[in-house]
Amino acid sequence: MFPLQRHRRLRQNESIRSLIRETHLSPNDFIVPLFVVEGKGVKDEIASMPNYYRFSLDLLTKEVKELWQLGLKSVLLFVKVDEKLKDNRGEEAVNPNGLMQRAIRTVKEAVPEMLVMTDVALDPYSIYGHDGIVDQGKIVNDRTNSFLAQMALSHAQAGADFVAPSDMMDGRILEIRSVLEDAHFTDVGIMSYSAKFASAFYGPFRDALDSAPVDAKDIPKDKKTYQMDPANRSEALKETFADIDEGADIVMVKPGLCYLDIVRDLSNEVEVPVAVYQVSGEYAMIKAASEKGWLDHDEVMLEQLTAIKRAGASMIASYFAKDAAKLL
Repeated sequence: MFPLQRHRRLRQNESIRSLIRETHLSPNDFIVPLFVVEGKGVKDEIASMPNYYRFSLDLLTKEVKELWQLGLKSVLLFVKVDEKLKDNRGEEAVNPNGLMQRAIRTVKEAVPEMLVMTDVALDPYSIYGHDGIVDQGKIVNDRTNSFLAQMALSHAQAGADFVAPSDMMDGRILEIRSVLEDAHFTDVGIMSYSAKFASAFYGPFRDALDSAPVDAKDIPKDKKTYQMDPANRSEALKETFADIDEGADIVMVKPGLCYLDIVRDLSNEVEVPVAVYQVSGEYAMIKAASEKGWLDHDEVMLEQLTAIKRAGASMIASYFAKDAAKLL
């Protein structure tokens, strides 16, 4: 005798499958990372990220308006800084007329309702490609925090809705929150990269911003002294609880697919939204395999995004956001 429950009854056709589907994607789930460069009329494809671009401010306006029309309501801004503007402290990062600050104003002028999030880290501005100040061969924590707080303040002054510290220095959320409060930017939120792992999946991103650590004597050649060990799980909870206690409004896991156990742990344990960053290496792998004809681009893209949300993500920063929104 067959069992009374035949689970395949609920899989017979798309109508029933869609009716009982547990996880749903929509454009409201996405944060769109955008890369900004100086110049005019620049739409520069990133070689290791096919069909993804660096935009000059004039074309950034057009891109943001198109994103809004697709139902995408949040962007995360990154800037590619000219080499001559880089130093060890990242002084250009607090220039009120710097590229990031002008990019924030450009987005807000183009689409005032667009939620603008900004990357807060020194690596795009650093001559060493590190997320903090380098002193005697070490990335120093507390001096970096003081500068990151001023960087975040400059973004708030330019009109950012959220600042997103991606550096993984200890205590930086408290310092940033304190500086924003003292300057009366009480409504500017913090999306903290709380569980950012020292991953091998970041390569194309570093190509996009020319922000890889330099290979120089007495300078760390990687970011393992501040980003998390990919082998660790419980440490992610400890890091995240600390950031929440210090004032983080949203916490993030980065990268995505290889760290879905961390996403599930956090979504079970914390009471703030959990963001996931589907990073450049994850994007590049799907692009490369689909160009070879080995994978169906759209099917694999949506499967991965669904898996990230199913694991517990409240929102997903993804280079696929525009493609996914068109399909959805």
